[in-house]
Amino acid sequence: MRVLMIDDHALFRAGLAALLERRGIEVVASVGDGKEGLELAEQLKPDVILLDMRMPGMDGIEVLRALREGGNETPVAVVTTSRDGMDLIKSLRGGAQAYLIKDMEPDELVSALQEVTSGETVVAKELAGVLARVVQGDGGSPTRAPTELAELTPREQEILKHLAEGQSNKVIARNLGISDGTVKLHVKAILRKLGVHSRVEAAVMAVQLGLARKSE
Repeated sequence: MRVLMIDDHALFRAGLAALLERRGIEVVASVGDGKEGLELAEQLKPDVILLDMRMPGMDGIEVLRALREGGNETPVAVVTTSRDGMDLIKSLRGGAQAYLIKDMEPDELVSALQEVTSGETVVAKELAGVLARVVQGDGGSPTRAPTELAELTPREQEILKHLAEGQSNKVIARNLGISDGTVKLHVKAILRKLGVHSRVEAAVMAVQLGLARKSE
């Protein structure tokens, strides 16, 4: 796994880089400036970007927005001290694949990065309650017209229902009797058709529009 770090705290960058490299993860670059980070993201093509939220000049949300608007789909894991629910929501809506807290255990961080590079969305455990409130419609999520969901095929709608339950690609594939690769293709199509950047945002939309499956 090749990682690019963008964080304005030099000591944190140095410590995290050493930690990751001891676990066999290559840190291809470590910078403290958002604009430089954007340039390196294009040049180095890392497997995942570790992005700080609060930085002087260009903050994490601005970096994330610039990446996605520029067509860069490299998975981004926001690694921050902020437990603010709005920061979490902005990050996920902006296209981040993970929102992690800096004081998490090293092994948990490595595990989260492995999940992110496998196409999963990861949120720090202590913020699960915030995410649940968003899914229940208490996070100010923008609503979409049901006609947008009509663009989805029956199979895509079924997969979206599973996404709304927080299921991984592997679990969805097992439940539907199809391959992981097929699920990934369907998820990519779902995000494109709904005009969203992340699985979480798609799941929130599904819940708000009544597509979530009923509990048995």
